[in-house]
Amino acid sequence: MKVAFFATCLVDMFRTDVGKSSVELLEYLGCEVEFPKGQICCGQPAYNSGYVKDSKEAMKHMIEVFEDAEYIVSPSGSCAYMFKKYPDVFQGDPIWEPRAKRVADKTYELTQFIVDVLQVEDVGAVFEGNVTYHMSCHMTRLLGVKSAPMTLLSNVRGLKYTQLPNNDTCCGFGGTFSVKMEQISEQMVDEKVQHIIETGAEYLIGADEGCLMNIRGRAERVGANVEVLHIAEILNKRKTEVK
Repeated sequence: MKVAFFATCLVDMFRTDVGKSSVELLEYLGCEVEFPKGQICCGQPAYNSGYVKDSKEAMKHMIEVFEDAEYIVSPSGSCAYMFKKYPDVFQGDPIWEPRAKRVADKTYELTQFIVDVLQVEDVGAVFEGNVTYHMSCHMTRLLGVKSAPMTLLSNVRGLKYTQLPNNDTCCGFGGTFSVKMEQISEQMVDEKVQHIIETGAEYLIGADEGCLMNIRGRAERVGANVEVLHIAEILNKRKTEVK
């Protein structure tokens, strides 16, 4: 099975280990992974800020880069959802709407692809530690991926899971929201970090690097003793690791 890996801006620029873990995991599960070098931003920041016309140029480029792929997989529910949104953005355009739909129809978030397409619930991962999990807004509310991450985590050997209080509330990132509404965003992420501390977990796991970057930064500033990891980094562990 051939997979075109859509890394996303944050992974490409700041968290390359997440991209590496994702690719290694997919290859371990039997996929042939390629990385289209022409990929850029999916256009989400500009689109969410109201610059629809400008964002379309990035979207058209990404459609051209990925439209021939068999499957498109991303380690970000938010960016995967943006691909799913493309047909709405180009609605009524006789050329770009059908091309956008072809891309949208074969785009998956990483855990969604593993569980729903590969039909795998146990990836053979081993990770010893007490973890809690943050449900990101775009991935759960818009993309509709809720159970796949928990299914995969439940089968990781050695992992102890503690439910995060109010785990479905926003962490305050929201892309440009955290810039435009800085004070509100800060209060939201403070509440999220406090809930993480309450669990006593050693690790906070998530599936969207935007949210994780926001939570990681605030946790470090307040001195919270928790390590923030992307779920791909957990699922790609093959040996027991003790913190």
